[in-house]
This record gives sequence, structure tokens and C-alpha cells, in this order.
Amino acid sequence: MALQPTRADATCASGVAKLRFEDDVACFRDRRPDDAFDAVKVVPLTKSGDVWFSLGGEVRQRYEYTHNPLFGADPQDENGVWLQRYTLYGDLHLGPHVRLFGQLFSALETGRAAGPSPVDENALALQNAFVDLRTPLGDKTDVTLRAGRQELDFGSGRLVDVREGPNVRRTFDAARTFFRAEDWRIDGILARPRVTGSGVLDDRSDEDRALWGVYAEGGEGVLPMGAIDLYYLGFRDEDAVFVQGAGAERRHSIGARLWGAENGWDWNWEAVYQFGSFGAGDIDAWTVASTTGYTFERIGWQPRLAISANIASGDDDPGDADLGTFNALFPRGNYFSEAAVLGPRNFYNLHGFLTVRPSERVAITTDYNLFWRLETEDGVYGPAGQIIAPGGGENRFVGSAVSVTAEYALTSRIDLTAIYTRFFAGDVMDATGTSDDIDFLELTARFRF
Repeated sequence: MALQPTRADATCASGVAKLRFEDDVACFRDRRPDDAFDAVKVVPLTKSGDVWFSLGGEVRQRYEYTHNPLFGADPQDENGVWLQRYTLYGDLHLGPHVRLFGQLFSALETGRAAGPSPVDENALALQNAFVDLRTPLGDKTDVTLRAGRQELDFGSGRLVDVREGPNVRRTFDAARTFFRAEDWRIDGILARPRVTGSGVLDDRSDEDRALWGVYAEGGEGVLPMGAIDLYYLGFRDEDAVFVQGAGAERRHSIGARLWGAENGWDWNWEAVYQFGSFGAGDIDAWTVASTTGYTFERIGWQPRLAISANIASGDDDPGDADLGTFNALFPRGNYFSEAAVLGPRNFYNLHGFLTVRPSERVAITTDYNLFWRLETEDGVYGPAGQIIAPGGGENRFVGSAVSVTAEYALTSRIDLTAIYTRFFAGDVMDATGTSDDIDFLELTARFRF
């Protein structure tokens, strides 16, 4: 979707959050259930209610059609692609200190001309399977240890995201700690991403890649407006690939994010500096990303205008050992649009949005994106970091895209989405020989409880 949700986007009416283990089920404790789906959100197992469990799940059906995939370089899907996603979770609370959470996940694909990609299909997987051990340290302070398979989602998903858009969501095998105080939440993380298998329960930890670090979010009581995220993330990849070549990558990211909403304005600004090593050379990379919007709350349809301006470093000399290309680590698969054509390396772009809400249940967004590469000696990269155009030449303009997204909340549990995107190839793509314009259509129906 054009507007990305964040951790705070849980809907109290259905209790559904982006990460299902963060579902808000408190509102189901003290009210009479409306139906069977309400009845399974909080099921007490003892008279005191200290031991209880919750069930939840999702069915997502999506049709996609891409004309000239990857500018004509990939095989054409004649009739489009049907993507199915099914999930079911169980959440068991053994008193206030111990929690067990498990989630089964199935993603199926039909119609891809080149066969399913790793983000298209996973017949059956254990998406989440962890234990929480919680210890209170005061009235408003506690610490939690979480160990096992788990989805991760930090900030607005620029560096670590669950990857909701593609059919297969991202998950990790990890040990994690949460420290919560009145105004702050501080996470410590040590993790390996899952390598997705296409069969039944055949996923495994990725021995070549690792993630570790500390992520702090809060500051509402300190800043005059909004909140701040401060973080350090370490990353290792034994087989990283850039235009410069392949090699072992050790990368450290230090970042800050300012975000919030006030008097109709909303903002999400982030800056990251990266250093480390790539093969025998040093890494020196960075990014600055921003989205600023204003909602006319007193006007019919409550129009929101927003502009997103972003830039990420590239490598100015692939012939030397040092690397200047920014790495977004584990970002959203649909970083710039649901069409998921480009990734956030070696680029700068301007992206404008207009959203209107004809009713409480309907939102329509139109957006226009202009995209350039920053360093001409570096290439153009895809969402997963794959190289889709080599470095060289004098051209910078990669292309432009216009999109229209319509979202309809049919009920508190069912939502419908329709998206059309037209990507116009620019001079950089013309120089590669594969420069057909791309048309993308997506139709999605989703049920969650």
C-alpha cells in the first residue's frame, strides 16, 4: 500500500496489529463477545483469569498482474499471479510472567512464469514460536526476555521490517530483550534471518547473515512534540553482492528518527550513518529519509498532502576496495510502491502523495514518484539488493511512477485493496537494453480475526 503502517496501527475494533503477537485484546476482556471470533480472543483457563489464551488468524487472497516485469527482463506472466496467504496463531499466558506464542504460516503461488520466488511461496512454516519471560521492576517498568522464532519490525521499517507486502513475511531466529519504562522502550536483539523453504516446515536459520543491536523508542515526555528513535544495528553477510563485486560484509548502522503528529501535521524523518568493512575495504555510507504531511481535518474527505524526499549513498569508484553503497539491511519489500521494482540503494527521489477519505471506511491515495541514481558509477538495485542495472554512463534518471490505491474496510475484519501503478523507464534503463514501461495491477481481499 502507498501508506505504510507502523507498530502503532493496531485497530481496537478487531484487536489486529501488524505483528500479530502485539494484538490489542484488552478490549475483549470486559465485554460480551459479538460472535465466535470475539469469543476466542480472550479465553480464561482459571477462575482468576491469570491463565488465558487467545486465537487469531488471517486469510489473504491477492491477484497481481505485471506487464513487462523488471522492464521486460523477466518472463511475462500471461494471466497474472494468484497469491494466497493463511495464518493461525495461539497465544498462551501462564500468569503475568510467562507467555508462549506460536503461529503457523502458509503462502501459495499460482501463475508465475518463472516459477515462485522466495517471497511468493512457503507451503507451511513456523512463522513465530517463542517464549516470553517478564519481570516487573516497578509500577511502570519491566523487562522481558524473548527467545525463539519471531518477526521483527523497527520504527517505520526502513532497516528492519516484517515485509508485509510480499506473500511471504520475513522472520528471524532470535534472542531479544525489552526494557519498558514510562516514556521509553529499549530493545536488545541478536538474530539470524530465516531462509525460506518452499516446502513443509523446511525453513532454517541463515548461517551467512546475522543482525544484532539496540533500538530505543520514546521521548514523548522530553521532546516538545512527537517522539524519537535512537539505534545501533550491526549486520554481517558472508556473501554480499554490490556492483563493486562480492565479498564478506560487516556493517554498523547508527541512526535517529523523529516522528509524530500535531495540529494536522505528521512527520517521519530519519538519518543513518554506516561504517564497517567489505572484503579488504572500508564501508562509508549513509541515508537521509523524510516524509512530511498535512491533513485538512475540517474539509470534506479530509485530504492529506504529503511529500517524501529521500537519498542514499552509492559507490563513486567500484575500482577501489572501499564501498560507499548504503545497505537497508532487511527493509520493506514494497519500499517505494507495491509494484516493488526498486530498492533503497544509490538513489535520490521525490515522492508526492494525496489521500482523500470519502467515508470512514474508504481511503484513496494517488502518488507520483521521481527516482534517480546518486552515483553514476554505481548501479540500480532492486528491493532485495539485487542489481537490476549496472554502473557506468552519465545518466542518472531511472524513471518515474504514478500510482492509485483504493482501500475499503468492508467490516472490522475484512478489507479490500485495489492498486494500479505505471512505471515509466528513464534514461538509465534505456541504456541497459531492457527499458519497457511497467504496468502493475493488484487486487487484494483480506480477512483477519
